Amino acid sequence: MSTIEQLERDVWPEPSPDATYLVRRCAELRRKAVVDFTVEDLRIMLGQAIGVAALLPRAVRVLCADPLAQGDCYPGDLLNAVVRLPDTAWHDLEPERQRLASVLAEASPNTDDGRRLRALGDRLRADDGQ
Repeated sequence: MSTIEQLERDVWPEPSPDATYLVRRCAELRRKAVVDFTVEDLRIMLGQAIGVAALLPRAVRVLCADPLAQGDCYPGDLLNAVVRLPDTAWHDLEPERQRLASVLAEASPNTDDGRRLRALGDRLRADDGQ
């Protein structure tokens, strides 16, 4: 059960006592087994672009099953974190990117959520140059 610290071979020091909640939480999550990550854990770390290589494939699996997977904020918060990652995050994950874009393209255009999901799928495809 690998952690991000183990996978990246980079151990961060303990945050200072006056560090923000987010800094402390990210440091904790770097030491948590990746297989134990919740949707909220994925949202936090990908939102901060930490551990992307280890976490993005897992996030894509979650999102393909439920594009509106929700952490602690709102339905689709994980998807928003994933879509905001830079194009370089997908370097070795093109099949996953296309699979997620296809899932989003299948969302119903007759609902607000469906229109939003389709637009995010279009954004994924556009970022890829297609």
